[in-house]
Amino acid sequence: MSRSAHPAGPRHADVLPEGHYSAPPADLNALDPKVWAQTVTRDVDGVATVGGLDVKTIAEQYGTPAYVLDEADFRARARAWRSAFGADADVFYAGKAFLSRAVVRWLHEEGLNLDVCSGGELATALSAGMPADRIAFHGNNKSVAEIHRAVEAGVGRIVLDSFQEIVRVAHIARELGRRQRVQIRITVGVEAHTHEFIATAHEDQKFGIPLAGGQAAEAVRRALQLDSLELIGIHSHIGSQIFDMSGFEVAAHRVVGLLKDVRDEHGVELPEIDLGGGLGIAYTSDDDPREPHEIAKALTEIVTRECESARLRTPRISVEPGRAIVGPTAFTLYEVGTIKPLDGLRTYVSVDGGMSDNIRTALYDAEYSVALVSRTSDAEPMLARIVGKHCESGDIVVKDAFLPSDLAPGDLVAVPATGAYCRSMASNYNHVLRPPVVAVNDGEARVIVRRETEEDLLRLDVG
Repeated sequence: MSRSAHPAGPRHADVLPEGHYSAPPADLNALDPKVWAQTVTRDVDGVATVGGLDVKTIAEQYGTPAYVLDEADFRARARAWRSAFGADADVFYAGKAFLSRAVVRWLHEEGLNLDVCSGGELATALSAGMPADRIAFHGNNKSVAEIHRAVEAGVGRIVLDSFQEIVRVAHIARELGRRQRVQIRITVGVEAHTHEFIATAHEDQKFGIPLAGGQAAEAVRRALQLDSLELIGIHSHIGSQIFDMSGFEVAAHRVVGLLKDVRDEHGVELPEIDLGGGLGIAYTSDDDPREPHEIAKALTEIVTRECESARLRTPRISVEPGRAIVGPTAFTLYEVGTIKPLDGLRTYVSVDGGMSDNIRTALYDAEYSVALVSRTSDAEPMLARIVGKHCESGDIVVKDAFLPSDLAPGDLVAVPATGAYCRSMASNYNHVLRPPVVAVNDGEARVIVRRETEEDLLRLDVG
Protein backbone atom coordinates (compact mmCIF):
# COMPACT_ATOMS: atom_id res chain seq x y z
CA MET A 1 0.00 0.00 0.00
CA SER A 2 1.24 3.49 -0.73
CA ARG A 3 -0.27 6.87 -0.11
CA SER A 4 0.42 10.13 -1.89
CA ALA A 5 -0.04 13.44 -0.17
CA HIS A 6 -0.38 17.07 -1.17
CA PRO A 7 1.60 19.64 0.84
CA ALA A 8 -1.64 21.47 1.64
CA GLY A 9 -3.22 18.32 3.02
CA PRO A 10 -5.79 15.83 1.74
CA ARG A 11 -8.99 16.81 -0.05
CA HIS A 12 -11.48 15.91 2.64
CA ALA A 13 -14.55 17.70 1.28
CA ASP A 14 -14.98 15.91 -2.04
CA VAL A 15 -18.45 14.72 -2.96
CA LEU A 16 -19.05 11.39 -1.26
CA PRO A 17 -18.88 8.29 -3.45
CA GLU A 18 -22.14 6.40 -3.21
CA GLY A 19 -22.08 3.59 -0.66
CA HIS A 20 -18.81 4.67 0.95
CA TYR A 21 -20.30 4.44 4.44
CA SER A 22 -22.48 1.89 6.18
CA ALA A 23 -26.14 2.42 6.97
CA PRO A 24 -27.16 4.20 10.18
CA PRO A 25 -27.23 1.98 13.26
CA ALA A 26 -30.59 0.69 14.38
CA ASP A 27 -30.28 2.60 17.67
CA LEU A 28 -28.26 5.79 17.83
CA ASN A 29 -28.44 5.71 21.64
CA ALA A 30 -26.84 2.28 21.99
CA LEU A 31 -23.28 2.09 23.31
CA ASP A 32 -21.67 -0.97 21.76
CA PRO A 33 -19.72 -2.76 24.53
CA LYS A 34 -17.22 -3.86 21.90
CA VAL A 35 -15.86 -0.31 21.56
CA TRP A 36 -16.63 1.22 24.97
CA ALA A 37 -14.98 0.57 28.34
CA GLN A 38 -16.58 -2.15 30.41
CA THR A 39 -18.41 0.06 32.92
CA VAL A 40 -19.82 2.54 30.38
CA THR A 41 -23.62 2.59 30.28
CA ARG A 42 -26.50 5.08 30.35
CA ASP A 43 -28.38 6.09 33.49
CA VAL A 44 -32.15 6.41 33.80
CA ASP A 45 -31.98 9.92 32.28
CA GLY A 46 -30.04 8.70 29.26
CA VAL A 47 -26.73 10.26 30.33
CA ALA A 48 -23.66 8.09 29.76
CA THR A 49 -21.82 6.98 32.89
CA VAL A 50 -18.43 5.41 33.47
CA GLY A 51 -17.37 3.76 36.69
CA GLY A 52 -20.68 4.87 38.20
CA LEU A 53 -20.12 8.57 37.42
CA ASP A 54 -22.05 10.46 34.72
CA VAL A 55 -20.28 12.43 31.99
CA LYS A 56 -22.11 15.68 32.80
CA THR A 57 -20.56 15.65 36.26
CA ILE A 58 -17.14 14.84 34.80
CA ALA A 59 -17.44 17.73 32.32
CA GLU A 60 -18.54 20.15 35.04
CA GLN A 61 -15.72 19.19 37.37
CA TYR A 62 -12.84 18.73 34.93
CA GLY A 63 -13.88 20.54 31.75
CA THR A 64 -13.69 19.38 28.16
CA PRO A 65 -12.00 18.01 26.21
CA ALA A 66 -10.88 15.32 28.60
CA TYR A 67 -9.61 11.77 28.33
CA VAL A 68 -11.77 9.70 30.67
CA LEU A 69 -10.21 6.40 31.72
CA ASP A 70 -12.03 3.47 33.34
CA GLU A 71 -9.57 2.21 35.96
CA ALA A 72 -11.48 -1.01 36.64
CA ASP A 73 -11.47 -1.80 32.92
CA PHE A 74 -7.72 -1.16 32.66
CA ARG A 75 -6.98 -3.43 35.59
CA ALA A 76 -9.31 -6.16 34.29
CA ARG A 77 -7.62 -6.15 30.87
CA ALA A 78 -4.16 -6.24 32.46
CA ARG A 79 -5.20 -9.22 34.58
CA ALA A 80 -6.71 -10.96 31.54
CA TRP A 81 -3.39 -10.75 29.67
CA ARG A 82 -1.41 -11.86 32.71
CA SER A 83 -3.74 -14.80 33.31
CA ALA A 84 -3.87 -15.81 29.64
CA PHE A 85 -0.10 -16.28 29.36
CA GLY A 86 0.47 -17.65 32.85
CA ALA A 87 3.64 -18.02 34.87
CA ASP A 88 5.69 -19.48 32.02
CA ALA A 89 5.54 -16.31 29.90
CA ASP A 90 6.08 -12.58 30.37
CA VAL A 91 3.67 -9.76 29.57
CA PHE A 92 5.29 -6.35 29.05
CA TYR A 93 2.86 -3.43 28.81
CA ALA A 94 4.00 -1.19 25.93
CA GLY A 95 4.30 2.17 27.64
CA LYS A 96 4.27 4.12 24.39
CA ALA A 97 0.49 3.53 24.16
CA PHE A 98 -0.10 5.64 27.27
CA LEU A 99 2.09 6.05 30.32
CA SER A 100 1.67 7.87 33.60
CA ARG A 101 2.78 7.20 37.13
CA ALA A 102 -0.69 5.99 38.07
CA VAL A 103 -0.62 3.51 35.18
CA VAL A 104 2.81 2.27 36.26
CA ARG A 105 1.47 1.60 39.76
CA TRP A 106 -1.55 -0.27 38.36
CA LEU A 107 0.74 -2.43 36.22
CA HIS A 108 2.98 -3.19 39.18
CA GLU A 109 0.00 -4.16 41.32
CA GLU A 110 -1.48 -6.37 38.58
CA GLY A 111 1.82 -8.20 38.01
CA LEU A 112 2.74 -6.93 34.54
CA ASN A 113 6.15 -5.84 33.33
CA LEU A 114 6.77 -2.62 31.42
CA ASP A 115 8.32 -1.82 28.06
CA VAL A 116 9.74 1.71 27.61
CA CYS A 117 11.40 3.31 24.62
CA SER A 118 12.81 6.64 25.81
CA GLY A 119 14.53 8.25 28.72
CA GLY A 120 11.30 10.00 29.67
CA GLU A 121 9.33 6.77 29.78
CA LEU A 122 12.10 5.16 31.83
CA ALA A 123 12.09 8.08 34.26
CA THR A 124 8.31 7.80 34.65
CA ALA A 125 8.55 4.08 35.33
CA LEU A 126 11.31 4.40 37.90
CA SER A 127 9.71 7.39 39.64
CA ALA A 128 6.48 5.41 40.11
CA GLY A 129 8.27 2.46 41.70
CA MET A 130 8.33 -0.12 38.93
CA PRO A 131 11.19 -2.53 39.80
CA ALA A 132 13.95 -1.97 37.24
CA ASP A 133 14.34 -5.69 36.59
CA ARG A 134 10.76 -5.72 35.25
CA ILE A 135 11.50 -3.03 32.68
CA ALA A 136 12.54 -3.60 29.05
CA PHE A 137 14.17 -0.71 27.18
CA HIS A 138 13.45 -0.38 23.46
CA GLY A 139 14.26 2.19 20.78
CA ASN A 140 16.13 2.41 17.50
CA ASN A 141 18.47 5.24 18.56
CA LYS A 142 19.03 5.16 22.31
CA SER A 143 21.40 7.87 23.44
CA VAL A 144 24.50 7.15 25.48
CA ALA A 145 22.89 8.91 28.44
CA GLU A 146 19.72 6.81 28.14
CA ILE A 147 21.67 3.56 27.94
CA HIS A 148 23.84 4.58 30.88
CA ARG A 149 20.80 5.31 33.02
CA ALA A 150 19.11 2.06 32.00
CA VAL A 151 22.15 -0.10 32.77
CA GLU A 152 22.87 1.75 36.01
CA ALA A 153 19.24 1.34 37.11
CA GLY A 154 19.41 -2.41 36.40
CA VAL A 155 16.71 -2.75 33.73
CA GLY A 156 15.81 -6.36 33.05
CA ARG A 157 16.58 -6.22 29.35
CA ILE A 158 17.73 -3.84 26.66
CA VAL A 159 16.54 -4.61 23.14
CA LEU A 160 19.44 -4.04 20.76
CA ASP A 161 18.35 -2.46 17.49
CA SER A 162 21.60 -2.07 15.51
CA PHE A 163 25.23 -3.16 15.31
CA GLN A 164 26.25 0.18 16.83
CA GLU A 165 24.03 -0.47 19.86
CA ILE A 166 25.63 -3.84 20.50
CA VAL A 167 28.97 -2.10 20.96
CA ARG A 168 27.49 0.89 22.76
CA VAL A 169 25.60 -1.11 25.39
CA ALA A 170 28.52 -3.51 25.89
CA HIS A 171 30.92 -0.60 26.44
CA ILE A 172 28.67 1.16 28.97
CA ALA A 173 27.94 -2.08 30.83
CA ARG A 174 31.66 -2.82 31.06
CA GLU A 175 32.34 0.71 32.39
CA LEU A 176 29.70 0.21 35.07
CA GLY A 177 30.92 -3.26 35.95
CA ARG A 178 27.61 -4.86 34.90
CA ARG A 179 26.59 -7.79 32.71
CA GLN A 180 23.53 -6.48 30.91
CA ARG A 181 20.76 -8.80 29.74
CA VAL A 182 19.87 -8.04 26.12
CA GLN A 183 17.72 -9.21 23.24
CA ILE A 184 18.34 -8.54 19.57
CA ARG A 185 15.47 -7.10 17.57
CA ILE A 186 15.33 -8.56 14.09
CA THR A 187 13.16 -7.80 11.08
CA VAL A 188 11.86 -11.05 9.68
CA GLY A 189 10.48 -9.86 6.35
CA VAL A 190 6.83 -10.20 7.38
CA GLU A 191 4.61 -7.27 6.50
CA ALA A 192 1.60 -7.39 8.79
CA HIS A 193 -1.84 -6.83 7.33
CA THR A 194 -2.15 -3.30 8.66
CA HIS A 195 -1.54 0.32 7.64
CA GLU A 196 1.76 0.89 5.87
CA PHE A 197 2.89 3.41 8.47
CA ILE A 198 2.54 0.91 11.35
CA ALA A 199 3.84 -2.28 9.70
CA THR A 200 7.30 -2.77 11.17
CA ALA A 201 8.75 -6.14 10.16
CA HIS A 202 9.50 -5.68 6.47
CA GLU A 203 13.12 -4.86 5.69
CA ASP A 204 12.71 -1.33 4.33
CA GLN A 205 12.21 0.50 7.63
CA LYS A 206 14.15 1.84 10.56
CA PHE A 207 13.62 -0.86 13.20
CA GLY A 208 15.71 -3.93 13.88
CA ILE A 209 18.45 -5.90 12.16
CA PRO A 210 17.37 -7.76 9.01
CA LEU A 211 17.28 -11.52 9.05
CA ALA A 212 18.06 -11.48 5.34
CA GLY A 213 21.68 -11.61 4.23
CA GLY A 214 22.91 -13.09 7.49
CA GLN A 215 22.87 -9.76 9.32
CA ALA A 216 20.85 -11.01 12.29
CA ALA A 217 23.09 -14.06 12.62
CA GLU A 218 26.14 -11.79 12.64
CA ALA A 219 24.56 -9.61 15.33
CA VAL A 220 24.02 -12.71 17.47
CA ARG A 221 27.63 -13.78 16.94
CA ARG A 222 28.96 -10.40 18.04
CA ALA A 223 26.71 -10.20 21.11
CA LEU A 224 27.74 -13.69 22.25
CA GLN A 225 31.42 -12.69 22.12
CA LEU A 226 31.00 -9.74 24.50
CA ASP A 227 31.43 -10.61 28.18
CA SER A 228 29.46 -7.58 29.38
CA LEU A 229 26.33 -8.72 27.51
CA GLU A 230 24.08 -11.65 28.34
CA LEU A 231 22.11 -12.46 25.21
CA ILE A 232 18.81 -13.93 26.38
CA GLY A 233 16.81 -14.03 23.18
CA ILE A 234 15.42 -12.64 19.95
CA HIS A 235 12.80 -9.95 19.57
CA SER A 236 10.39 -9.59 16.64
CA HIS A 237 7.56 -7.09 16.15
CA ILE A 238 5.52 -7.23 12.95
CA GLY A 239 3.19 -4.26 13.22
CA SER A 240 0.19 -2.77 14.98
CA GLN A 241 -3.61 -3.08 14.99
CA ILE A 242 -3.36 -6.69 13.75
CA PHE A 243 -6.30 -9.11 13.77
CA ASP A 244 -4.86 -11.92 11.63
CA MET A 245 -2.51 -14.37 13.39
CA SER A 246 -0.93 -15.64 10.17
CA GLY A 247 1.76 -12.97 10.28
CA PHE A 248 2.86 -14.16 13.73
CA GLU A 249 3.04 -17.71 12.42
CA VAL A 250 5.44 -16.76 9.64
CA ALA A 251 7.48 -14.56 11.99
CA ALA A 252 7.76 -17.32 14.59
CA HIS A 253 8.90 -19.79 11.94
CA ARG A 254 11.71 -17.47 10.89
CA VAL A 255 12.73 -16.54 14.44
CA VAL A 256 12.90 -20.22 15.43
CA GLY A 257 14.96 -20.86 12.32
CA LEU A 258 17.47 -18.30 13.57
CA LEU A 259 17.49 -19.94 17.03
CA LYS A 260 18.25 -23.27 15.38
CA ASP A 261 21.14 -21.73 13.42
CA VAL A 262 22.50 -20.20 16.64
CA ARG A 263 22.40 -23.56 18.36
CA ASP A 264 24.06 -25.35 15.47
CA GLU A 265 26.81 -22.76 15.06
CA HIS A 266 27.47 -21.65 18.63
CA GLY A 267 26.08 -24.49 20.73
CA VAL A 268 23.75 -22.09 22.53
CA GLU A 269 19.98 -22.36 22.85
CA LEU A 270 18.69 -18.86 23.55
CA PRO A 271 16.02 -19.07 26.24
CA GLU A 272 13.54 -16.39 25.16
CA ILE A 273 11.46 -15.15 22.21
CA ASP A 274 9.65 -11.82 22.33
CA LEU A 275 6.90 -11.66 19.71
CA GLY A 276 6.12 -8.01 20.33
CA GLY A 277 2.63 -6.58 20.44
CA GLY A 278 0.39 -5.01 17.87
CA LEU A 279 -2.83 -6.89 18.56
CA GLY A 280 -5.82 -4.90 17.38
CA ILE A 281 -8.80 -3.47 19.24
CA ALA A 282 -12.31 -2.49 18.16
CA TYR A 283 -12.52 1.16 17.11
CA THR A 284 -15.86 0.54 15.41
CA SER A 285 -18.52 -2.15 15.65
CA ASP A 286 -17.12 -3.70 12.46
CA ASP A 287 -13.82 -4.59 14.16
CA ASP A 288 -13.53 -8.07 15.67
CA PRO A 289 -10.46 -8.39 17.94
CA ARG A 290 -9.41 -11.62 19.62
CA GLU A 291 -9.53 -12.17 23.35
CA PRO A 292 -6.23 -12.49 25.29
CA HIS A 293 -6.74 -16.19 26.00
CA GLU A 294 -7.25 -16.86 22.27
CA ILE A 295 -4.09 -14.92 21.42
CA ALA A 296 -2.06 -16.68 24.13
CA LYS A 297 -3.22 -20.11 22.98
CA ALA A 298 -2.46 -19.37 19.32
CA LEU A 299 1.00 -17.88 19.96
CA THR A 300 2.01 -20.66 22.35
CA GLU A 301 0.92 -23.34 19.90
CA ILE A 302 2.75 -21.66 17.02
CA VAL A 303 6.05 -21.37 18.91
CA THR A 304 5.80 -24.87 20.40
CA ARG A 305 5.10 -26.41 17.00
CA GLU A 306 7.98 -24.58 15.34
CA CYS A 307 10.41 -25.52 18.12
CA GLU A 308 9.39 -29.18 18.04
CA SER A 309 9.99 -29.20 14.29
CA ALA A 310 13.45 -27.66 14.81
CA ARG A 311 14.19 -29.96 17.79
CA LEU A 312 14.65 -27.03 20.11
CA ARG A 313 13.49 -26.55 23.68
CA THR A 314 10.50 -24.21 23.66
CA PRO A 315 11.77 -20.81 24.81
CA ARG A 316 9.98 -18.52 27.23
CA ILE A 317 7.59 -16.28 25.32
CA SER A 318 7.19 -12.55 25.88
CA VAL A 319 4.48 -10.30 24.45
CA GLU A 320 3.99 -6.54 24.57
CA PRO A 321 0.33 -5.48 24.54
CA GLY A 322 -0.17 -1.75 24.92
CA ARG A 323 -3.12 -0.63 22.83
CA ALA A 324 -4.85 -3.96 23.58
CA ILE A 325 -4.89 -3.06 27.28
CA VAL A 326 -5.35 0.69 27.48
CA GLY A 327 -7.02 1.48 24.14
CA PRO A 328 -10.57 0.40 25.00
CA THR A 329 -10.41 1.70 28.57
CA ALA A 330 -10.79 5.40 27.73
CA PHE A 331 -12.91 7.78 25.72
CA THR A 332 -12.44 11.44 24.88
CA LEU A 333 -15.22 13.72 26.07
CA TYR A 334 -15.94 16.83 23.97
CA GLU A 335 -18.44 19.67 23.96
CA VAL A 336 -20.11 20.49 20.66
CA GLY A 337 -19.37 24.02 19.48
CA THR A 338 -20.70 24.75 15.99
CA ILE A 339 -22.81 22.66 13.62
CA LYS A 340 -22.59 23.28 9.89
CA PRO A 341 -24.87 21.32 7.52
CA LEU A 342 -23.68 21.01 3.93
CA ASP A 343 -26.55 20.07 1.60
CA GLY A 344 -25.98 16.80 -0.21
CA LEU A 345 -22.81 16.04 1.70
CA ARG A 346 -22.77 15.83 5.49
CA THR A 347 -22.97 17.92 8.62
CA TYR A 348 -19.75 19.24 10.13
CA VAL A 349 -19.80 19.08 13.92
CA SER A 350 -17.01 21.07 15.55
CA VAL A 351 -15.83 20.13 19.02
CA ASP A 352 -13.51 21.83 21.48
CA GLY A 353 -10.54 19.56 20.77
CA GLY A 354 -9.27 17.99 17.58
CA MET A 355 -6.03 16.82 16.05
CA SER A 356 -4.02 18.09 19.02
CA ASP A 357 -5.65 15.46 21.23
CA ASN A 358 -6.17 12.80 18.54
CA ILE A 359 -3.76 12.92 15.60
CA ARG A 360 -4.45 9.34 14.53
CA THR A 361 -7.24 10.13 12.08
CA ALA A 362 -5.05 12.59 10.21
CA LEU A 363 -1.87 10.53 10.54
CA TYR A 364 -3.13 6.99 9.94
CA ASP A 365 -6.53 7.57 8.36
CA ALA A 366 -7.85 5.89 11.50
CA GLU A 367 -11.54 5.21 12.01
CA TYR A 368 -13.43 5.97 15.21
CA SER A 369 -16.95 5.85 16.58
CA VAL A 370 -18.78 8.70 18.29
CA ALA A 371 -21.93 9.06 20.38
CA LEU A 372 -24.08 11.75 21.93
CA VAL A 373 -23.59 11.08 25.66
CA SER A 374 -25.22 13.96 27.55
CA ARG A 375 -28.71 12.74 26.62
CA THR A 376 -30.58 10.34 24.40
CA SER A 377 -32.47 11.33 21.27
CA ASP A 378 -35.23 9.95 19.08
CA ALA A 379 -34.36 12.29 16.19
CA GLU A 380 -33.55 10.99 12.73
CA PRO A 381 -29.87 10.14 12.10
CA MET A 382 -27.66 12.56 10.19
CA LEU A 383 -24.32 11.83 8.56
CA ALA A 384 -21.77 13.84 10.49
CA ARG A 385 -18.06 14.56 10.41
CA ILE A 386 -16.56 15.37 13.80
CA VAL A 387 -13.88 18.04 13.38
CA GLY A 388 -11.68 20.02 15.71
CA LYS A 389 -10.96 23.69 16.30
CA HIS A 390 -7.55 23.82 14.64
CA CYS A 391 -6.58 25.92 11.65
CA GLU A 392 -6.17 22.86 9.41
CA SER A 393 -8.55 21.26 6.90
CA GLY A 394 -7.31 17.83 7.95
CA ASP A 395 -8.34 18.43 11.56
CA ILE A 396 -10.77 15.51 11.64
CA VAL A 397 -11.55 13.32 14.65
CA VAL A 398 -14.21 11.04 13.15
CA LYS A 399 -14.50 11.03 9.37
CA ASP A 400 -18.06 9.82 8.99
CA ALA A 401 -20.54 8.77 11.65
CA PHE A 402 -24.24 9.07 12.35
CA LEU A 403 -25.50 11.34 15.11
CA PRO A 404 -29.03 12.51 15.98
CA SER A 405 -30.20 15.36 13.75
CA ASP A 406 -31.24 17.42 16.80
CA LEU A 407 -27.62 17.66 17.99
CA ALA A 408 -27.03 21.15 19.37
CA PRO A 409 -24.18 23.34 20.61
CA GLY A 410 -23.42 22.50 24.23
CA ASP A 411 -24.19 18.80 23.85
CA LEU A 412 -21.50 16.38 24.99
CA VAL A 413 -20.20 13.78 22.56
CA ALA A 414 -17.62 11.10 23.25
CA VAL A 415 -15.21 9.18 21.04
CA PRO A 416 -14.43 5.72 22.47
CA ALA A 417 -11.24 3.65 22.26
CA THR A 418 -8.91 6.64 22.66
CA GLY A 419 -6.84 5.26 25.53
CA ALA A 420 -3.90 4.34 23.31
CA TYR A 421 -1.67 6.87 21.58
CA CYS A 422 -4.05 9.84 21.73
CA ARG A 423 -2.57 11.40 24.87
CA SER A 424 0.87 10.00 24.05
CA MET A 425 0.90 11.72 20.65
CA ALA A 426 -0.94 14.88 21.74
CA SER A 427 0.52 18.25 20.76
CA ASN A 428 0.14 21.97 21.35
CA TYR A 429 -0.70 22.77 17.74
CA ASN A 430 -2.14 26.30 17.61
CA HIS A 431 -1.01 26.53 21.25
CA VAL A 432 -4.04 24.49 22.26
CA LEU A 433 -3.69 23.04 25.75
CA ARG A 434 -3.47 19.27 26.12
CA PRO A 435 -6.44 17.74 27.95
CA PRO A 436 -6.29 16.02 31.33
CA VAL A 437 -6.57 12.29 31.90
CA VAL A 438 -9.32 11.62 34.42
CA ALA A 439 -9.45 8.16 35.96
CA VAL A 440 -12.83 6.98 37.22
CA ASN A 441 -13.38 4.06 39.57
CA ASP A 442 -16.32 3.06 41.76
CA GLY A 443 -18.10 6.41 41.47
CA GLU A 444 -15.00 8.50 42.16
CA ALA A 445 -12.91 10.48 39.67
CA ARG A 446 -9.41 11.83 40.01
CA VAL A 447 -6.97 13.53 37.68
CA ILE A 448 -3.92 11.38 36.92
CA VAL A 449 -2.49 13.76 34.29
CA ARG A 450 -3.61 17.34 34.77
CA ARG A 451 -4.77 19.71 32.05
CA GLU A 452 -2.09 21.99 30.68
CA THR A 453 -2.40 25.69 31.42
CA GLU A 454 -1.32 28.80 29.57
CA GLU A 455 1.29 29.23 32.27
CA ASP A 456 2.74 25.84 31.28
CA LEU A 457 3.10 27.03 27.70
CA LEU A 458 4.60 30.37 28.60
CA ARG A 459 7.01 28.83 31.13
CA LEU A 460 8.74 27.00 28.28
CA ASP A 461 8.89 30.10 26.06
CA VAL A 462 12.03 31.74 27.41
CA GLY A 463 12.50 34.22 24.53
